[in-house]
Amino acid sequence: MNDDVNLIRDALNGDSSAFGRLVHKYQDRLFNTLVHVIGNREEAEDLVQDAFVQAFVKLESFQGQSAFYTWLYRIAFNMTISRQRRRRPQKSLDARDDQPGIDPADVGEAPAERLLREERAQQIRAAMESLSDDYRSILVLREIDGCCYETIGEILDLPVGTVRSRLHRARLQLRDELKEVLADS
Repeated sequence: MNDDVNLIRDALNGDSSAFGRLVHKYQDRLFNTLVHVIGNREEAEDLVQDAFVQAFVKLESFQGQSAFYTWLYRIAFNMTISRQRRRRPQKSLDARDDQPGIDPADVGEAPAERLLREERAQQIRAAMESLSDDYRSILVLREIDGCCYETIGEILDLPVGTVRSRLHRARLQLRDELKEVLADS
């Protein structure tokens, strides 16, 4: 984090390569998180790019009360909410299956095992998509991005108690959605 503070200071003093180092440091992490939250690689790429542009423009407003990534994610999260409010996208599992790179391919699997794995992955994606945006965001931030409760609270502007209760409800709802998958395991 101290390194981030130095890079931010340098960027504010006109060193454009300093902000470039921040982009390089956090772009993959932000992209991976957004792909899991919104389920669309192209839209996640656009949001990451827009979030970094917005962060650069508003860099002077960064007060250092939280980690730079937390502040950056909050910008991206707000942009995501704004886009979703402007248009409610049609969710299609078929469209996601056509996007390469979401599910890692394992060339060593037997065809039956691969088919079973793909079917389970599709069931998990469907279960994740059935969660409300609030639950899905908290679940992704905790289980995929590994954020602590306090960081999730900062990112989503929620008290830690609310984060804990929503995470618990999200896990319960996901488990209910996946009962058949879990019973087959």
